[in-house]
Amino acid sequence: MTMAHLLGAEAVHLEFPTKVVFDSVTIGINEGDRIGIVGRNGDGKSSLLKVLAQRLEPDSGRVTWRNGVHVGVLDQTDTLDQDDTVGHAIVGDAADHEWASDPKIRDVLAGLVPDLDWDARVGDLSGGQRRRVALAKLLAGDWDVLALDEPTNHLDVEGITWLAQHLKRRWSANQGGLFVVTHDRWFLDEVCNLTWEVHDRIIEPFEGGYAAYILQRVERDRQASVVEAKRQNLMRKELAWLRRGAPARTSKPKFRIDAANQLIANEPPPRNPVELSQMATARLGKDVVDLIDAGFAYGDNEVLRDVTWRIAPGERTGILGVNGAGKSTLLKLVTGELSPTSGRVKHGKTVQVATLNQELEGLREVAQDRVSDVIARKRTTYVTGGKEMTPGQMLERLGFTNTQLATPVKDLSGGQQRRLQFLLLLLDEPNVLILDEPTNDLDTDMLAAMEDLLDTWPGTLLVISHDRYFLERVTDQQYAVLNGQMRHLPGGVDEYLALSAQVSAQRVGRGRSGGASSVAPHDSGSSRAHGVSDNAGGSSSGVSSADIRAAKKDLARIERRLAKIEEAEAKIHADMAAHATDYEKTAALDAQLRDLAVERDDLEMQWLEASEITG
Repeated sequence: MTMAHLLGAEAVHLEFPTKVVFDSVTIGINEGDRIGIVGRNGDGKSSLLKVLAQRLEPDSGRVTWRNGVHVGVLDQTDTLDQDDTVGHAIVGDAADHEWASDPKIRDVLAGLVPDLDWDARVGDLSGGQRRRVALAKLLAGDWDVLALDEPTNHLDVEGITWLAQHLKRRWSANQGGLFVVTHDRWFLDEVCNLTWEVHDRIIEPFEGGYAAYILQRVERDRQASVVEAKRQNLMRKELAWLRRGAPARTSKPKFRIDAANQLIANEPPPRNPVELSQMATARLGKDVVDLIDAGFAYGDNEVLRDVTWRIAPGERTGILGVNGAGKSTLLKLVTGELSPTSGRVKHGKTVQVATLNQELEGLREVAQDRVSDVIARKRTTYVTGGKEMTPGQMLERLGFTNTQLATPVKDLSGGQQRRLQFLLLLLDEPNVLILDEPTNDLDTDMLAAMEDLLDTWPGTLLVISHDRYFLERVTDQQYAVLNGQMRHLPGGVDEYLALSAQVSAQRVGRGRSGGASSVAPHDSGSSRAHGVSDNAGGSSSGVSSADIRAAKKDLARIERRLAKIEEAEAKIHADMAAHATDYEKTAALDAQLRDLAVERDDLEMQWLEASEITG
């Protein structure tokens, strides 16, 4: 069945004063295409999107749209009127009854801006909130084709998941068109059925999402006998992780499993946990950082409470939570930047913490210096994966060219500065590394290179990220910060999303007034106030006050037992590290861990049931 053509480019040539971006490129988008655009930073991904959306005129060639096609564009930069209100920015001059009666618009508002003040000034919003408003404005419209430039920027895990599901159900399978520039590999795999790689002045199409693209790219390199051993080996390693990872990622029809298995037959797992644990224990000792009944409050605002977390040597943990949940506060307690207002935090004597934050703070004092000079002040060698490398070789591994070594730090792109900041931290050889949104400004190749370096890093790794793929790739366990407390997530990000949805549903349930007006964002405050009296007596849900009291006791009991299980697990992990060469001992300890995991799963189900009763 031939799909109807929507838009395309024919023999397009585009160049800027310093480089040719595209040289006689011909490409097209048909009904049903969901295209992910990938490639190195600076190779022309955003330029391609702008050319196809007729935002940028090519030097030669032509871009054609089918008659009547409407294309909606999300720019990477903020284009909203700063003096507009949230409501007017999204729905314009439409009357309340018009947009409130449209289920698509209600879905967009609930998914992207459920808690925003409808009358707030756009200019007073945070960057993340403005991004959500811009997305909501676009998605509330009727479009045949959507062109999205980095749509997941500033979105949390819940927002990214909602956006993926919305785009999957926005059109029927053989209708509409989508092309998206993003470095979020989970999003690419979840949404896209085609991948375009932009490189070397051309656009190379691949079938399927990110996982299928990686397979075909490895096959392409092998069959062509490309002399790119470093890049190829890195892709093989990532393919191996994809094949051994989440079943949903590898069950797609386009992902040829037999071919993938053959390609990775001799590829070891990304990390050797026993070896890394031994090395981490040697560098750190058995004590890293212990948070014991720790809490923190900003004045009367209690952000964290009763947090017990014994961080083990070699632990690799991802932290999830909505913006403002307390993730950064939690990590500041770990680093010692903040002292707890209740409980205590104990730091091991040999702990050296380094933090990769979002501000690029460490580069400001060397902004005028050349990259090579900055690196020369650090170590002359670095050992990774059992191999000794010079800082220059490390830079090359992270995508720097020889000419860029002579470039002042201030003249590097955002992604290059991010990579340099990461390398400088590694060269300081900390034994506890904290990554706060490390994937910003990095393309998929550079993310894979960063992950490869982290695979052989022998220390404790704590990660905050909304990039689900990165989080699952570099950490071995995940925790959520929910309602001021830490919650272990045996089911990973999927479990977190289920818990987060449940919390949101409970909040909406308590805030529902029972009338249609509760849909409107500007009515949300009054709706919540009304809902308190509905829930107080428990009669509306059929739950008696005695049942609620009993459920609260159960919650307290379950949470105490879960805390003890956490302590037991931390002790077992430490024992495993101390007896890493005693296989009989480690096997027995592993069995204990599995028993604890079974008990934890049962307790967490009980916790969910009790929390539903208490509301």
